[in-house]
Amino acid sequence: MANFGGTLQGKRIAIVGRLASLSRRELAHLLRQQGAKVLERPGPEADILILGEGTGEALSKSTSSLGICLPASLQEAAAEGHLELVPESQLWERLGIINENSEIHRLYTPAMLAELLRVPLAQLRRWYQRGWLRPAKVVHKLPYFDFQEVTVARRLAELYQAGATTQTILRQMADLSRCRPDLDRPLGQLPLRIEGKQILLWDGDRLMEPGGQLRLEFEGVPTQAEQNQNLPQRPGASSSAAFCLAERFVPTDSPPYYSPEEMVQIAMQFEETGQLREAAEMLRAALAAAGPSPELCFQLAELLYRMGDLSGARERYYMAIELDEDFVEARCNLGCLLAETGETELAVAALQGALAYHPHYADAHYHLARLLDQLGRTEQAKSHWRSFLALAPESPWSQQAQTRLIDQNR
Repeated sequence: MANFGGTLQGKRIAIVGRLASLSRRELAHLLRQQGAKVLERPGPEADILILGEGTGEALSKSTSSLGICLPASLQEAAAEGHLELVPESQLWERLGIINENSEIHRLYTPAMLAELLRVPLAQLRRWYQRGWLRPAKVVHKLPYFDFQEVTVARRLAELYQAGATTQTILRQMADLSRCRPDLDRPLGQLPLRIEGKQILLWDGDRLMEPGGQLRLEFEGVPTQAEQNQNLPQRPGASSSAAFCLAERFVPTDSPPYYSPEEMVQIAMQFEETGQLREAAEMLRAALAAAGPSPELCFQLAELLYRMGDLSGARERYYMAIELDEDFVEARCNLGCLLAETGETELAVAALQGALAYHPHYADAHYHLARLLDQLGRTEQAKSHWRSFLALAPESPWSQQAQTRLIDQNR
């Protein structure tokens, strides 16, 4: 195959087959932005034929394995080198947008998944920290979640939005594990139904609770314990779980009673009950006891940001990056914080730094494109909008990116 070296300027391109990443219209728009002429149908005048990979088959240069049958004239033109056949994924690779072996454009970052499920990002991070969500891969400390984890996260989101506490979810997940000890991920592997704060398991056409109790359709009245969970607590009140864990807490200048690992768990409990200041103090205690770590600095920065302490959050993000320069999520979040405080050039530098370490980080492309748009640097913004769309076509932010590209080309 001839190699167009990444440039499409002046090339006549046709698209065949069902696309996996973008709609045909969206891809045609992006190709025109690269200077190509998009043909309505394949013909002898075409230079390049993009082969859609939406059939779900394995990627291959062979049109037959993609479920695409080309006319004999086009097959002959390709055989003679007059027509180049480019599978959809190779288009992104050869434009330098994704790596040949990367599957990142098919996965979700924590921010994307939180936006998709309409849950706070901090809540999704806690599920990840507890091990309830397992990443398909971690790149420079940034977890990526596949479609199986989206199913697990969606069920957790339904429970969270219904008001289920962490302890309630833990208990029901333990019951599921006892019910099916042969499964390591029952929340994602079993046929379940979320009903309010309860996880129910389908047994044929019947519903049963994780503990084995059959559930009748009229059993919809919440228990007294569940009703009590909905009662408002007085300001500053601690949940019993957090109180039991933290009641022995001593000041950090005294010998620590807890191990650093226990302090982190207590901080998580405090955070889950909305006691952010207490959670931050526990993380500071853990840092004092165990010494600085990039992960704890990042967690503390996130808490301080939620508390409105932007200056403190900024310093903790910087510390996380100083301890581990590969921590791309800390760089990206620092860039967003700096943009929020009006330090736009520093924000641009932080986001560019994230992309220098991880060029396929879709979130960083998205935030950098938005910032460059605000600064009036439209041409620079365009390239990041395009990269974002190529890397994360199914992101909840993709419509915004498409709209911005269309507006900028009017």
